[in-house]
Amino acid sequence: MPELTPAQWSGRDDGPELEHRRWHHVINASMSPPGGAARRTDRQGGLAVIGFQSDEGVRRNKGRPGAADAPAAIRAALASLSAPDQLTACDLGDVSVAQGTLEAGQERLGHVVAAAIQAGHLPIVFGGGHETAFGSYLGLVGSGAVDGKRLGIINLDAHFDLRADPIPSSGTPFRQIAELEMAAGRDFTYRVLGISEANNTLELFRTASSLGVEHMLDEDCGSAALPTVMAFVDRFLEIVDTVYLTIDLDVLPAHVAPGVSAPASLGVPLEVILAICRQLARSPKLAHVDIVELNPRFDIDGRTPRAAARLVHTIATEHSALMWDVPTRPSTSPQPGIESL
Repeated sequence: MPELTPAQWSGRDDGPELEHRRWHHVINASMSPPGGAARRTDRQGGLAVIGFQSDEGVRRNKGRPGAADAPAAIRAALASLSAPDQLTACDLGDVSVAQGTLEAGQERLGHVVAAAIQAGHLPIVFGGGHETAFGSYLGLVGSGAVDGKRLGIINLDAHFDLRADPIPSSGTPFRQIAELEMAAGRDFTYRVLGISEANNTLELFRTASSLGVEHMLDEDCGSAALPTVMAFVDRFLEIVDTVYLTIDLDVLPAHVAPGVSAPASLGVPLEVILAICRQLARSPKLAHVDIVELNPRFDIDGRTPRAAARLVHTIATEHSALMWDVPTRPSTSPQPGIESL
């Protein structure tokens, strides 16, 4: 496993009492949930934060560079958020990618992810462009998490990222994964929520169809359609054994996430994305998460890292409750409004 330097977290401090805990207090601290009522399950361990400082995939895909600065921005936005009572988390540091060395960086990321999974953690990678996904996949395979199991990848994204370009980039990771999964004799189970019909060519839709990729368009993922979206996710969870959740922040509306490589003209409401994350994090099948394409250079008023931090916080809250076997919030009602999310 590569030697990484864990990041130093800091933030607001209202006192030493447990009720004042924030993320920066919890990271790399050995803590048990307060109250003594919860019991640890054997299903999963704590969270492991990993940064992937990479612009190379976006550069190759002719996008706007700046995603290499994302891990620090997400950490800063997350640091002062209130920590769930049950949260245990560590920061393993950053994998950095110099120009022209993407493949080597993805391999290094894979080693870190694999070690985290083998140690019983749920890794959450802060990318980087969506080239992060191929490194995440290498880690899942290297960890043994997919041995004899059906891997399911669910991508919250405006794009399929199934390009067949000969040079890997932020637009190719799931095509690369499909080829390796099929070469290994495994099913390629890939679902995408939030696809922009205007920003994916007919060839990409044909490729998705030929690979058996199911998707929902952004215009079909509005708040009123949340029951349909959650049913889509439930069907996915039923047929897979190991889940990899990858979140491209360009799935969100541009006013919520302006600081991305390719801002959305429509996007999926944040409350819907939060509900999907909550639903997946409640499943013991969830093995890995990454959140990608934040570009702080083009952000406005810290909106995009704050949105990313809120997603991470939601996943962590549900996962921690699962780990410590404590009650979670009630399921979303059939007719949800923002207040119910």
